Amino acid sequence: MNRSKIVLVQPPIEDFYLTKKRTIPYGLACIAAGLRGKGFDVDILDALSSEKSGIIEYPEDFYYLRSFYPKKDISNFSLFHEFRHFGYSYEYIGTKIRGIQPFLVGISSLFTAYSNEALKTAEIVKKFYPQCIIVLGGHHPTFFPEKVLECSEVDYVLRGEGEKTLPLLCEALKTGSDPKSVPGIAFKKNGALYIADPSWINNPQDFVLPATDLINHEFYKRNQRYSTLVVSSRGCPMQCSYCSVSASSAYAPFRQRPVKDVVNEIKGQLEGRYIGFIDFEDENLCFSKSWFLDLCNRLQPLLEGRDIEIRAMNGLYPPSIDNEIVLAMKALGFKALNLSLGSTSKDQLNRFKRQDVRNAFEKALDLAQDNGLECVSYIIAAAPGQTAESSLKDLLYLAGKRTLAGLSIYYPSPGSLDFQALTDQGILPGSFSLMRSTALPFNASTSRLEAVTLLRLSRIINFIKHLVDVSGKIPGPEAFPNASTVPVIDRDAVSRKLLQWFFHDGTIRGITNTGQVYAHMSDDRLVKKFISDLTSIDVKGVKQEVF
Repeated sequence: MNRSKIVLVQPPIEDFYLTKKRTIPYGLACIAAGLRGKGFDVDILDALSSEKSGIIEYPEDFYYLRSFYPKKDISNFSLFHEFRHFGYSYEYIGTKIRGIQPFLVGISSLFTAYSNEALKTAEIVKKFYPQCIIVLGGHHPTFFPEKVLECSEVDYVLRGEGEKTLPLLCEALKTGSDPKSVPGIAFKKNGALYIADPSWINNPQDFVLPATDLINHEFYKRNQRYSTLVVSSRGCPMQCSYCSVSASSAYAPFRQRPVKDVVNEIKGQLEGRYIGFIDFEDENLCFSKSWFLDLCNRLQPLLEGRDIEIRAMNGLYPPSIDNEIVLAMKALGFKALNLSLGSTSKDQLNRFKRQDVRNAFEKALDLAQDNGLECVSYIIAAAPGQTAESSLKDLLYLAGKRTLAGLSIYYPSPGSLDFQALTDQGILPGSFSLMRSTALPFNASTSRLEAVTLLRLSRIINFIKHLVDVSGKIPGPEAFPNASTVPVIDRDAVSRKLLQWFFHDGTIRGITNTGQVYAHMSDDRLVKKFISDLTSIDVKGVKQEVF
């Protein structure tokens, strides 16, 4: 065994879908850079950097979802239908680790909903190569160290940010010194637990530049060009109750990196790679106007002539957007604004501890329109205490705005104010794996049937917007011909027919690739109100309006 060899693992994911451009193992690359700085030889085994995916059985806790996601639907109103294992098999991971024979394996466990996959990875690694030390880190172990250490294959947990603490742990284990000296450490010894407080990097100048050479960039290509992401800040200054990295959560405070460090990181990523897409994964990219404009000014000569699309996919806070910001974003390469609206309901905003940002939101939409940028606007539905009628109003509001509607089903996020409140009330979902949007985790003030109906209605709204952009009009109602199958010409043509039938009788239908038409489960009352209220709305498309 080489006591200087470390392997960092991004585990596979089991879910209904995977958004590839959001899974670049940036955090592991940062930790790898910290390890290299201490002289360790590091590999990243990214189990998600594979096109492999296989249909697997629904987990036992998920079986109630079968009625909501019954079969494949090729229309624009489709949601999910197959539960899949995305990425390499556990056996492949174990075999690779055994071949490398590392001293220590660090496993990323970012999201509580996927914590089972991280633990399965630990189990298989220990089975195939029992000599190695296994460490789990990430958001889930930070907040549930005791639960993670119940897995006997896990030797240590690191709580908080690992760029500094994992190198310290590796040094301690290599030299035989006491691991208790490592900040953020948790482990079990002789049946007793030792759990330190999470460790955070307080000075943003201490953030290391990620070892991006260890990332499988070929896998993350889009349209034959490389994709990358950047995190220019950590934490968030907002107080939102549902968020685990907000200022109201148990997470670290908001810290923004020096502009020069971000520019140097992007400059390094551009060297030797034909990059076409950069995503800033910040929680609040342009919160500080002076910082953001400085960043844009320094990046612009670096990116000029490269035709790189830039996004901030976590969402932008509308009050932080003004004409100067939008002009700088457009000049830099932004093609769209991802806007965080939350809700239009004052009651719900109070529960979320969010301000009503509608005025700023509408100004941001106007600025985007004036500058030829598209918009995607995010709202949250099905939170405890939130009604379906309230969420329907949010959707209809967005129908009349020049933006795509991005509706997210609420899920409890460990570390947030909401998570603690829901724990105290005893209404959390029955398992960690259910703490994800696709599981429709709550069946209370908004029922699961209402939640899945809202999701499909958001798809319908976005398709109507597409038709407005393409033809300038919305098709009228048409009676369903009562045929069990119809010809499948193309997706848009079939979806247009489904829309006309929906307008006529209020049934949300799907269609298989063989042309079989079937009805999706939906809440009739909600659908009826949607169709009725939509008639009084001037539905806007998404593309720039031509005057």
